[in-house]
Amino acid sequence: MPENLTTREEHACFGGTVGSYAHHSSACDAEMRFAVYVPPQAAEGPLPALYYLAGLTSTEETFMTKGGAQRAASENGLMLIAPDTSPRALGLPGEDEDWDFGSGAGFYLDATAEPWSRHYKMYTYLTRELPAIVAEHFPASGAQGIFGHSMGGHGALTLALKNQDLYASVSAFAPIAAPTRAPWGVKAFSGYLGPDTETWREHDASELVRERPFADGRPILVDQGTADQFLEEQLYPEVLEDVCQEIGQPLALRWHEGYDHGYYFISTFIEDHVRHHAEALSGRM
Repeated sequence: MPENLTTREEHACFGGTVGSYAHHSSACDAEMRFAVYVPPQAAEGPLPALYYLAGLTSTEETFMTKGGAQRAASENGLMLIAPDTSPRALGLPGEDEDWDFGSGAGFYLDATAEPWSRHYKMYTYLTRELPAIVAEHFPASGAQGIFGHSMGGHGALTLALKNQDLYASVSAFAPIAAPTRAPWGVKAFSGYLGPDTETWREHDASELVRERPFADGRPILVDQGTADQFLEEQLYPEVLEDVCQEIGQPLALRWHEGYDHGYYFISTFIEDHVRHHAEALSGRM
């Protein structure tokens, strides 16, 4: 790998390679890490890239080790990219005090409040810097989809709605669908964006989809477990569903009896999500 990208580890997996990489991010002014699965079809040419955004406390390794997506990605010829969930080890006051704010809880936005605004630029990192790095160092065709879990489901939905030309497909597992109503979202937005609640709406998928549904009518796929311990207090999928029905945005909200918020749930339905993205990306090589 080139000097500005450090290979931390690489492993053979379903005919391809899973690797973990680190680099200095100019957007975050900090070291950032991400993981990539490159399937065997890359030997024949560039492939679409599917970005996965993880939830609170996760790292770039969580999805690759727990999600079980590599087999489906190999079968469908998709690269998987999983970034870390925040900058780390910056010495910011309070960055490691709470599991749901600071380290491991970047919420996929650009912070505007001090002391977070210098380094917590996850939106810029994900939509500009990381895709450029992937394009330079990996066999990516330029076609991209995005999905995620919980905080990462929030991130996938908001990034896709704001960047409809950048991502051709979107899905989510148990997303924080209306974070301006959720304690997790209120805490994060207060700290990263400040007290002006009007600015928070730009980071709420249920608010965004009302203002800017997908112009091409592409569907949103969301899976939600009925036994999710965070369902009633934090997630609000019914708010997203109501808005989508009101404005005519296609949404497949699938309920799964007995499933909770964890990776056993995600790994059970991961193949459906990979296929959802593969179908959308197949004509955009």
